[in-house]
Amino acid sequence: MSIKDIRILLIVAGGIAAYKCPDLVRRLRERGARARCILTSAGAEFVTPLSLAAVSEDKVYTELFSLTDESEMGHIRLSREADLVVVAPATADLLARMAAGMANDLATTALLATDKPVLAAPAMNVRMWEHPATQANLRTLIERGVQVVGPGEGDMACGEWGMGRMAEPLEIVAAIEAVFARRGRLRGVRALVTSGPTWEPIDPVRFIANRSSGRQGHAIAGSLARAGAATTLVTGPTHLADPPAVQVIRIETAREMLAACRESLPVDVAVCAAAVGDWHVSAPAMQKLKKERGGLPTLALEENPDVLATLAAAGNSRPTLVIGFAAETENVVDNAVRKRRSKGCDWILANDVSPDTGTFGGDRTTIHLVTGDGVEDWPRMTKVDVAERLTDRVADALGRPPAQAQ
Repeated sequence: MSIKDIRILLIVAGGIAAYKCPDLVRRLRERGARARCILTSAGAEFVTPLSLAAVSEDKVYTELFSLTDESEMGHIRLSREADLVVVAPATADLLARMAAGMANDLATTALLATDKPVLAAPAMNVRMWEHPATQANLRTLIERGVQVVGPGEGDMACGEWGMGRMAEPLEIVAAIEAVFARRGRLRGVRALVTSGPTWEPIDPVRFIANRSSGRQGHAIAGSLARAGAATTLVTGPTHLADPPAVQVIRIETAREMLAACRESLPVDVAVCAAAVGDWHVSAPAMQKLKKERGGLPTLALEENPDVLATLAAAGNSRPTLVIGFAAETENVVDNAVRKRRSKGCDWILANDVSPDTGTFGGDRTTIHLVTGDGVEDWPRMTKVDVAERLTDRVADALGRPPAQAQ
């Protein structure tokens, strides 16, 4: 994928891995990309503005309160003129400030002001990388659409061994090329994604639900949107941020989800990633049910509508590609194969959601893609990586070639 004439804003933060950044700029320039640098005060302890200016052949920006730059609102201009913002090294401190939405220097102000894709290359000590605070910050950023390359495992400047080494310059270049290979592949495509759990009321304060976090569905919606698809996300209750550039419709029950999906048709591709409840209470109580001594309330259940099967059987309104998920706890692939046939959908992504897998509510999963051609086993990966791989497969199935860099 060519990145000729692509405009990269490189934010260099304060980690020893900053020494790799002049080489990164040089590699980008070799490929015809234009690189402009923001250097933090901590980053300047490891690499000089002069060295970055020499390899980029452009001014290096360091100060938020520069009278010259800020008279033209430099932090806005820098963030908006770029096609992609790359943060390398993305230190634990900078990741934390990005997640918190801080804007206390030029780097974080530009990041908060940007409306362009962001790619982060984390680099830090292995203990800092493994700390729950860092992992929580990373999850937050990924859910907001920040893409990540690395880190790798190996020797560190502190003398320890483990995860935390910044990706090498050529690895970062490859990740940048991948961003632009996907961008625009699905331009003109209309996509519908369902996500999260459904809540089926028992009374005004209680409901029947499941453990779905919505992470997979939200990641898929974000990935499709980044590839250019006009994406609608119909989601049950979650604690996740809305994916950028996605129309979000919030529902609670399975019947509400089906109605919202029908109203969103026609679309070219539908991905049913929501964990839709199988049943609802036929007559929810209008007032809170009271615990009575010596007796239990009787709940009469009715079957919920099948969102996936309904979309697959939508006649003239049927999407070209209907994709479902099979969350199983046993016989994962066999059950998914049967489900694909019974639902009438084109693909099923099956995964094991047994309690010991950590899939429900977690960040990683193992997918088995079931199609009419057979079963494809994907390695264990993050849900964001699953979303990106699925987006590529959707684009291939719809006959969309990789986009050319503009």
